[in-house]
Amino acid sequence: MNARGPLLALGGVTIALAACGAQSSTSSRTASLHPPRPAARQAATAAIPAGDWPQFNFTAQRAGVGPNDTGITTADVSRLRLRRVTLPGVDDGSAIELHAIAIKGRRRDVLIVTTTYGRTLAADAATGQTLWEFTPSDIGSYQGSARITTATPTADPDRRYVYATSPDGVVHKLAVATGRQVRSGGWPVTVTFDPTREKLASPPSIDGSSLIVVTDGYFGDTPHYEGHVVKIDRATGRIEAVFNSLCSNRRVLIDPPSLCPASDSAIWGRAGAVVQPSGDILVATGNGAFNGSTDWGDSVLQLSPNLQLLHNWTPTDQQQLNAEDQDLGSTSPALLPDDLAVQGGKSGELNLLNLNALDGTTGPAGPRTGGQLQTISAPGPTAVFSEPAVWTSSAGRTYVFVADAAGTAAYVLGADHRLNVAWKDSTPGTSPVIAGGLLYVYNEIGGAIEIRRPADGAQLASLPVGTGHWSTPIVVGGRIILPTGGSIADNAGSGPLDIYHLPGR
Repeated sequence: MNARGPLLALGGVTIALAACGAQSSTSSRTASLHPPRPAARQAATAAIPAGDWPQFNFTAQRAGVGPNDTGITTADVSRLRLRRVTLPGVDDGSAIELHAIAIKGRRRDVLIVTTTYGRTLAADAATGQTLWEFTPSDIGSYQGSARITTATPTADPDRRYVYATSPDGVVHKLAVATGRQVRSGGWPVTVTFDPTREKLASPPSIDGSSLIVVTDGYFGDTPHYEGHVVKIDRATGRIEAVFNSLCSNRRVLIDPPSLCPASDSAIWGRAGAVVQPSGDILVATGNGAFNGSTDWGDSVLQLSPNLQLLHNWTPTDQQQLNAEDQDLGSTSPALLPDDLAVQGGKSGELNLLNLNALDGTTGPAGPRTGGQLQTISAPGPTAVFSEPAVWTSSAGRTYVFVADAAGTAAYVLGADHRLNVAWKDSTPGTSPVIAGGLLYVYNEIGGAIEIRRPADGAQLASLPVGTGHWSTPIVVGGRIILPTGGSIADNAGSGPLDIYHLPGR
């Protein structure tokens, strides 16, 4: 993009944007040549519903379906304008938003993000003003290094606290109103004994009164590390249960990880732990040993609420996936109706699974491989690093939206419990989301937020933003919010947060 910034034509109106490389103060450019009169503007603003987007992909089921009404419709995308906020680091996940939070004497819609070195900050969504910032006390020991976190923060259901991770292997409980860290009971909580090798890449999940956190390894897979799932009591910070995907017979954090002879089996999909409506938990593991008894590399694992292993699905080519660095767990399971799930992976395939018989039987977890209902190509097909979005239309049709570096596609679930391609094209993307009946996909390679009609994929708008890596938009309260600038390294000292908003928002 040139120094003057791109020009975007929407419905006959041209929007001038600040240059994507700019590191100046928050900017906002109008999208209307004839702004509405003040009274009309106030009425239009009042009609836009406020709302929350409290965690990655909106809920712990990770369907990627947000509010039914965001205030943004096909008729008014041309009214969107850009507000750019400069963050003190790169956010390679997504923001969350909580509406009408009392901070500094007034109620505001508040954005909360975590940057790659564990800085978590709150900003006023309407102005971009920083309201508070939490910085880990030991940030100087890893800032600028390859030790990072890419986990989206997760808001407590009571909206008083937010949970955020840092590269020292710690989960922090922060007050939403002030950013102050809770230091009582077990908080903050350490979930790995070797944060130099075990990474917190995926967002925490809320499961009843508990928080679920998963671990993985760093780029290059330096041993020893083990992917594991940790369940934390949100009130006390007490670790309630641990599941290790290697040496799973050991039910505690392994200290140090090298005491387990096997290594890897990272849990690093964008969605982390996916909580089923029943309370059972799904995770997908990456490369690692598999023996069907204690080691569960390249598998989908179904855990009970207390992290007992119930079932597994392991592809028949698990050994080949492991040998060729084709992590099954490059993405997390996506829940569909009728107790079905979709699992992608680096192999560029999507596997449709029956959650009541993951390996094709109703027996317990074990060494059996295969048993999927269907295998179908991903959009590229190329490695899938994004989380699918699952949406049921007003006509009752269930769609699965998947984006990768080579394309975006919609699959429709048939009555025969098989997926068929509804539409696809070659536009790349990260994790899609549905909000207000529209599909939003971040083209991280081309630098644009693509807005589409979900059922047929027709493009309604393409909003220029910076390029990136894994980040994902959220859409709520008349705003589209997206951090950009991420990369594999993610060690930049600053990065942009782009907010496309309706006038007055």
